Amino acid sequence: MPREQGFTGVQKAAVLIMQVGKDRAANVLRLLREQEISEIMAEVARLQHLEGEEIEEVLAEFRDTYLARSHIATGGYETARELLEASVGADKAEEILENLGVTLVAAPFEFLRRADSRQVLSYLQDEHPQTIALVLAHMNSTSGALVLSALSEELQRDVAERVAKMDRTSPDVIEHVEAILERKLSTVIQQSDYSNAGGIQSLVDILNNSDRATERLILEGLEKNDPQLADDVRSRMFVFEDILTLDDRSVQLVLRSVDAKELAVALKGVDQKVRDKIMGNMSERAAANLGEEINLLGPVKLKTVEEAQAAVVRVIRTLEESGQIVMSRGTDELVV
Repeated sequence: MPREQGFTGVQKAAVLIMQVGKDRAANVLRLLREQEISEIMAEVARLQHLEGEEIEEVLAEFRDTYLARSHIATGGYETARELLEASVGADKAEEILENLGVTLVAAPFEFLRRADSRQVLSYLQDEHPQTIALVLAHMNSTSGALVLSALSEELQRDVAERVAKMDRTSPDVIEHVEAILERKLSTVIQQSDYSNAGGIQSLVDILNNSDRATERLILEGLEKNDPQLADDVRSRMFVFEDILTLDDRSVQLVLRSVDAKELAVALKGVDQKVRDKIMGNMSERAAANLGEEINLLGPVKLKTVEEAQAAVVRVIRTLEESGQIVMSRGTDELVV
């Protein structure tokens, strides 16, 4: 059941951040002030075990607000009021129009983000090519590609052509197709509606996909507001300097996957222990060349160094996700 007290504005923002995906969340956070980021991220870490109904309620509020703004822009305030009253009732319309400070919105077919591409395919493959094209056009490119590649060759060409030629689609048509597909997928999507949407790991995932400046800003804000929470988050994260915790074999695997010039930039100005760890896992000649490359760089902007370090960390995380290396998290114990 939904919370009796409802969500605060900050909590609503946190719920939305958790639903839009890691990359989008990171982009949104870059637009906010430091205090706003700290407050929202603290709620992301605290909110857990959200029910699907609660999530949908928050997303619906953002969607209604977005529609209200669109109606005002195209037909004026009174037109917006009439359209909203016809769809959500007079009281709700009044509430929405009084709270037009909210500008974020759940995109069409947002529910597909929670569905496995194979599940979407099973319900789409027998639909009309135009319907399939409409859905693919609103999915993220990765999921859309998986669905398209699984169709028959003839259907692939037909759907691809329709996607390419698609221009503007009536909101009514989109809403109709969206409602039908969501109803069909409701049984399989509901299984994930009661997931741990939030918690420390959710925040860690977002930070791991943010730039280092944003990461540092959020952690410093958490340190001020909730030091214990900040420590818990840090214990689960991997930053560039944590290369010191990797075993030699893992470091060597990382070095094979990292661009040499980018590595030189990443090592500019770092602690000598980190540099020694890297060079100690290279041949003498390679280490000498790397040292020379670092010296030839001259002064480098901090932002450039942080971007290079972030690129190396992404390689490390990719290797971890593929099981090629194992990283210790917090109090995790490794068995050799």
